[in-house]
Amino acid sequence: MCAFHIIDLGAMQILDSRGRPTLSVTLTLAGGATGWAGVPSGASTGAKEAVELRDGDDSRYGGAGVTRAAARITGTIFQRLKGRPWYSLADVDQALIELDGTPDKSRLGGNATVGVSMATARAVAMAHGQQLWEFLSPSTVRPRLPVPHFNMVSGGLHASNQLDFQEFMIAPIGAPTMAEAVRAGVEIYAVLRGNLAAAGRPTGQGDDGGFAPDFTHPREVLSALMDAVDDAGYTASRDQVAIALDPAATRFRRADGAYQVAGERLSTLEMIEMYAQLAADYPIWSIEDGLAEDDEDGWRQLTERLGDRLQLVGDDVFCTNPAVIEQGIAGNIGNAALIKVNQVGTVTETLQAMDLCRKHGYARMVSHRSGETVDDFVAELAVATGCGQFKGGAPARGERVIKYNRLMHIAAQRPDLPFGLADR
Repeated sequence: MCAFHIIDLGAMQILDSRGRPTLSVTLTLAGGATGWAGVPSGASTGAKEAVELRDGDDSRYGGAGVTRAAARITGTIFQRLKGRPWYSLADVDQALIELDGTPDKSRLGGNATVGVSMATARAVAMAHGQQLWEFLSPSTVRPRLPVPHFNMVSGGLHASNQLDFQEFMIAPIGAPTMAEAVRAGVEIYAVLRGNLAAAGRPTGQGDDGGFAPDFTHPREVLSALMDAVDDAGYTASRDQVAIALDPAATRFRRADGAYQVAGERLSTLEMIEMYAQLAADYPIWSIEDGLAEDDEDGWRQLTERLGDRLQLVGDDVFCTNPAVIEQGIAGNIGNAALIKVNQVGTVTETLQAMDLCRKHGYARMVSHRSGETVDDFVAELAVATGCGQFKGGAPARGERVIKYNRLMHIAAQRPDLPFGLADR
């Protein structure tokens, strides 16, 4: 790869989809190629995630401002990156890691490093005349259009209702194309809204755009999803329109180790049995963070009990961190990993995490965050890595829809790309 030179690096504070501050980063290369990044941010975060650098000034944005992180980008980081040749995105990312010098990106801020990394990727792709997904695609991987997993109902930290489970999603696994998968998601979402309204249920939205009705038990939601799929003219089954759950169980595990779901205290074994029963009664194909991130013995039992029947996705338990994922694989924790670029802090480390999963037969699902921008980077990443799964929120609201629209644009431009779940 030819050398490139970074001649300008800018950053400013903008707002994410929840009205909280986040970063906008712009990077310019000699020759005029530019890259932009809008940095996402999560509400339900794992303990091992890269640390965001926030201002801590309670008089402004309740302490959540990111002007310090912006200053790190335009100061310390730019001073390190300018005035020398770079030969790859990996080289830039390694420089960011070394400059930060902490295991969790806490000196520069994971929000600062990931913004620079994403912007660099876009700029270098432009300089090479490539689309972002083409540039990001590993040489050993065939790009693939992923099955979208649409958030239909939200709970947990993502909504102001009594649901303990965080996300209830539908996945049009049986759709023949990306366009038809998106159509299914949109039509089912619209029918669900109508059904909730007709039943006198609230149709306000959670952080991800999913509805936040006044349900209390997961079965109420699952029954409503089954009705919506059927009423919209689709078939609810594991090979047509399947259901995916993200309980985000760390949030409802109590200090004594018990889990609290719909007012009932459950042991780890009882939680596992609940999932087994739900999967027997509904077309559930994937469960993310079914147990808490520190319940390692429970995760092994969950994997042993259900791993041959269900996709068991680690999010908080892995945090897109290659070292943590490697430990999890050795410990027989789950069989898939959720992938969030900002969890680990650089694009290169994200690609390394996905490569590690692929080599060990773990599935990958690229994901947005609850606090999003109109950056569609994660949609490009999902196609580039051929993972076959993408979680982008509801088919509503601009910061979510822009990801699905980008996937449809790529599908239209490249009809030769396969669509659907990938082999592990």
